[in-house]
Amino acid sequence: MTNKLFYTPGACSLSPHIALREAGVPFELVQVDLAAKKTEYGEDFLTINPKGYVPALLTGDGELITEGAIIVQYIADQRPESGLAPAYGTPERRRVQEWLHFIATELQKGFAPINNPKANDELRQVLKARLFLRFDVLSKNLEGKSYLLGDTFTVADGYALYVLRSLRKLEGEAAFAERAVLKRYFDRIVARPAVKAALETEKLT
Repeated sequence: MTNKLFYTPGACSLSPHIALREAGVPFELVQVDLAAKKTEYGEDFLTINPKGYVPALLTGDGELITEGAIIVQYIADQRPESGLAPAYGTPERRRVQEWLHFIATELQKGFAPINNPKANDELRQVLKARLFLRFDVLSKNLEGKSYLLGDTFTVADGYALYVLRSLRKLEGEAAFAERAVLKRYFDRIVARPAVKAALETEKLT
């Protein structure tokens, strides 16, 4: 049985989708309607993943793994020669884990309250200012580097692409106007063949 990734186009499941392609791990995509909690085959998604959201990876061994940061590390460890994640126990692996956690908790989660229709304009501006400070941390770390850990693309970079797409959706191209480092980083990731394939498959521009 091959790996099966439950995903929704444009959602944070894009990160493990990219990781699977970068690693060259065989997989099948199963699209999920998050509103209806149904897969494209009519299955009740809650019986597959009781959390009710993507991503979820059903491995070839029949294990269900949820939470994107955990899934991408699992994928990387299936193909250690890919360099998508350094070996466990090394300082470099801890750096990747730090970035995955930062992106999940400080960047991705920062968009939800801003996009909440109940947030007024004043609150939204305060939340955006806070979020932009977090993106400044990302930008500063990328100065003089191709990727978050230097010259090597890792699963943290694939996850970073997702939040950068969210930033562009929030602010348009102005999101990168004062963040040239992030624009170059974004373009560098998007140019990767595996990333292009993932974006094309999900019909994302």
